[in-house]
Amino acid sequence: MRVTVCVKRVPSTTTRIKIASDGRSIDEGGVEFVLNPYDEFAVEEGLRQAEKSGGAVTVITFGPEAATKELRGCLAMGAHEAVHVPADAAPRDALATAKVLAAAIQATTPDLVLLGRQAIDDDQGQVGLMVATLLGFTALPDVVKLEVAGGVAKAEREVEGGLERFELPLPCVITCQKGLNDPRLPNMKGIMAAKKKTIATAAPAAAGATTTVQSLELPPERAAGKIVGEGAAAVPALLKLLRDEAHAL
Repeated sequence: MRVTVCVKRVPSTTTRIKIASDGRSIDEGGVEFVLNPYDEFAVEEGLRQAEKSGGAVTVITFGPEAATKELRGCLAMGAHEAVHVPADAAPRDALATAKVLAAAIQATTPDLVLLGRQAIDDDQGQVGLMVATLLGFTALPDVVKLEVAGGVAKAEREVEGGLERFELPLPCVITCQKGLNDPRLPNMKGIMAAKKKTIATAAPAAAGATTTVQSLELPPERAAGKIVGEGAAAVPALLKLLRDEAHAL
């Protein structure tokens, strides 16, 4: 079975974000970039499925040259091949990204396509399902359990109060949620092997953005907390503040 996993380079969650002088992008000076955490679940699941079936895993990223660092990390985890689709500085949205990825995925002739449920930088969660639509594959988002056998993927996802179970014919697209697995850490053997592997380069398909970012702004500073008293005597004052100021009641 051939598994293709799409990954993205994103700012670390510990990074203090600053808005660039253009007011529409982030200042990348001093920003630490990492593999999108949800994509780690996708890579791990791809490796597990390939290990069960004797298949191979190809990882693809659409991003700047620096994103090859994240591809090396995926190769160190055990991925067999990596493809870098270079991205210039031109604006792109979820649909444009999906078109580029779909074209690159097609070239790998996959049985299973895996992505993280969302990227933590924009939190849109749209690319995976757009890719599936463009490829004409069945799709299921937010999966927490996956079994693939006999040309069928059996998957589960969490809903309020329980689980939903699905069966999808291959090829299909799955987006991976926390809880699906515990991503492995690369060992020294994997790290050394990854250094010797070649990262292929694929020309991006033509895909212009259909939406544009008008402006970015940081959320307002959180107001200082208030101490309204102690014990049961403070309850009436607390309720009044929650109702009249916080509008939480």
